[in-house]
Amino acid sequence: MRAPTKKQLLLVEQLDRGLAIDAAALGKSVSTVNQRLARVRRRVREGHYSPAPLPIEQAAKTPRIYLAGFDVFHPDALARGDYLKALCHECGFTGIYPLDGSVSPSLTPNQRAKWIFNANTEAILGADVVMANLNDFRRPGEPDSGAAFEVGFAAALRKPVWGYRSGASDLIDHVPSDGHALGQICSRGFLVEDFGLSVNLMLACGSTLIVGGPAECLAAMKASQAFA
Repeated sequence: MRAPTKKQLLLVEQLDRGLAIDAAALGKSVSTVNQRLARVRRRVREGHYSPAPLPIEQAAKTPRIYLAGFDVFHPDALARGDYLKALCHECGFTGIYPLDGSVSPSLTPNQRAKWIFNANTEAILGADVVMANLNDFRRPGEPDSGAAFEVGFAAALRKPVWGYRSGASDLIDHVPSDGHALGQICSRGFLVEDFGLSVNLMLACGSTLIVGGPAECLAAMKASQAFA
C-alpha cells in the first residue's frame, strides 16, 4: 500500500492539532475529504503510517534543561538567558532559565528572595536534567554558591547533572596557596583539597563535568546515551 500523500498528511495533521477541516477551502466536496481521511485512518490501523505527535506530546518528549549558574548576575542576564535557551533549542532541548519568571515589584526584598527560591526549586523539580556553569565566580576555585546548591538539590532528586568549566586544571593548581606540612594552605588559612579534580569533590562527583562552555556541554549531553 502506498504511503499517504502530502495532502492526506496535511489533513491528518490538522486533525491532530484539533483543527476543523474546511472542505470548501480545500476546493473539495465534504464527501471527497471524508474519503481521504477514511483511507488515511485505514492505513494508520494497518500500521502503514503513524500520525505526527500532538504539540503537547512533542513537548513532553523534549528534555527540559534547568540552566544553573552565575549568568543571572551579569548586567545582560536576560540576553544571556535567551542565548542559553537558544543553544538548548538547537540541540533539541527546552532551556529553563532562573529568570524566566516575573517577581512582583510589590514584594519586599526578603519576600522576593523567597519567591525566587521557590520558583527555582520548582523549576528544578519539573526539569529532566540540570546543566550548571561551574566556572569560578567570586574567588578562585569557587563556583557560584547558588548553582552549587542547585546541583546538590538536583542530585538529591536523582536527576542527571551536567556541568561545564572553561579549563581542566586541578583545584590545587588554580587556587593560590602555600605549601605546608599538612598540604597547600590558601590565603584564608584553609587546606586546598587535592583529589585531581577541578572543583570541590562534591560537585565533581555529583555531575558530569565538561571542559568548554554551554555549547560544548549541550553537545556532549545530546551525544550521550541518556539522550540518544
